[in-house]
Amino acid sequence: MTDRREVRATYGFFEDLDRQLSPERGPNGEPSTADFQTIELLRIVDRFAEQFDDLPELIPDRPDYRVLISSGVLVRALSVVGQLAPDGAIELVSIDIDLDWD
Repeated sequence: MTDRREVRATYGFFEDLDRQLSPERGPNGEPSTADFQTIELLRIVDRFAEQFDDLPELIPDRPDYRVLISSGVLVRALSVVGQLAPDGAIELVSIDIDLDWD
């Protein structure tokens, strides 16, 4: 069995999400924040919870900051930064979303 770390999203993470997605679906099918949280966020949490140590370091020689770069189900690509907190949990601190499918 794999060790699974606690993962929590910070206020800054949700601010980033709200800046990039709207509360309602877009006219061209762009996902809402609720869509993203229901589908994409669960996958992100699982990756950080189970594979934090395997993700690339965001800053060389700073293993407490890791980055997940991935394609999504609802979005073309995403980049999420996680930080190891003093209590051993992973805090999701920022997100950048690419919605351009062209």
